[in-house]
Amino acid sequence: MFENLSERLERSFKVLKGEGKITEINVAETMKEVRRALIDADVNYKVAKQFTDTVKTKAIGQNVLTSVKPKELLVKIAHDELATLMGGSAAKFDLSAPTSIVLMSGLQGSGKTTFSGKLAKKYKSEQGKRPLLVACDVYRPAAIEQLKVVGEQIGVPVYSEADCQDPVKIALNGVAYARANNLNMVIVDTAGRLAVDEAMMQEVENLKKALNPQEILFVVDSMTGQDAVNTAKTFNERLDFTGVVLTKLDGDTRGGAAVSIRTVVNKPIKFVGSGEKMDAIDVFHPERMADRILGMGDIVTLVEKAQQDFDEKQARALEEKMRKNKFDFDDFLDQIKRIEKMGSIKEIASMIPGLGKAIKDVEIGDDPFKNIKAIIQSMTVVERKNPDIIKGSRRQRIARGSGTELAEVNKLLKQFEEMRKMMKSAASMKNPMQMMKAARAMQRMRRR
Repeated sequence: MFENLSERLERSFKVLKGEGKITEINVAETMKEVRRALIDADVNYKVAKQFTDTVKTKAIGQNVLTSVKPKELLVKIAHDELATLMGGSAAKFDLSAPTSIVLMSGLQGSGKTTFSGKLAKKYKSEQGKRPLLVACDVYRPAAIEQLKVVGEQIGVPVYSEADCQDPVKIALNGVAYARANNLNMVIVDTAGRLAVDEAMMQEVENLKKALNPQEILFVVDSMTGQDAVNTAKTFNERLDFTGVVLTKLDGDTRGGAAVSIRTVVNKPIKFVGSGEKMDAIDVFHPERMADRILGMGDIVTLVEKAQQDFDEKQARALEEKMRKNKFDFDDFLDQIKRIEKMGSIKEIASMIPGLGKAIKDVEIGDDPFKNIKAIIQSMTVVERKNPDIIKGSRRQRIARGSGTELAEVNKLLKQFEEMRKMMKSAASMKNPMQMMKAARAMQRMRRR
């Protein structure tokens, strides 16, 4: 996400490297490169120009502290302005009504159905909501079945009427069903429509009037770039939606829609989707997105993702095992599964400052832990609990059973043992300086 834009912006700011102060000449040169980078990333021209003009005006005449380099100051100004451009802060999502109704709208193929499931799962697991998915796409043959599959996958009921071709009637009956069954969040999945299709646009307007939803979300494929912004503008004129959802941010997107849409449409981006998994949904935080675009990572989101699966009791038990050097392959497998829940390795890496850039050209498969999991799953229960007993013949059997080479099994066992030693040292030390010294000692051992 935003790899090309981040690289271009970084190159643009290098114009100021070595400069003693910000001047009208050097900031103008930098901002010209920044504007080009934004336009190439499919940012609306007027938005790009407004952004660079504002940054230039704020930068010229700034007193640069001796401890801050001109480049760092300009990046800070650009970061703050970029965050403001995208909305400043996360927009509120209103689910305060006794039965909150969310109406989904958007083009065909934008990912509405999948996102409806993600939204239901998020608020069910994080806020204890009792959602209902309502299937109002009566035109696409497999639409209802797709929503049922999604509902089954996340454990959320789906309301549909196979013999009815009236989306408004289905939606109203769905809301009545929710109220009768003590369900307090209704997500209405509508048919994809083209902005030029007057009959379909009128239909979604009728749904809005009949339902009076708390939230109307416009779902748009971020890979369509500037077209996404133009389409959002057209839909907003008819629907006056409450917020935008950007899907497919994990694809080969140039990022223009995320930067432009707030200014052009004057409606906030509320959520982003990045992947097919039902957990691949995030609240849109403009400041964090500005961090990512400028290559600063996004540690806050990474910590939040980790905390979603955090269990304090399990963490204490794990710490005790580490202290007693009892951390075993079952524990290791459990940690791998937790990491996988957080998203792809590249997505996680992009949230750590500098790491995303360092591995951007590294080929990482869809399942980077595949061989490790295969090796662990080929061990017996006793072997997983007691890694020390895995010697010659056992290692050969594990390699055969996992479809890997003996060298891979040996390498994993060696790395696992080194990791256990480090964990034991870290867990037994309360002093952070002691932990750092221990880590450095382990690094020196590995270099030998």
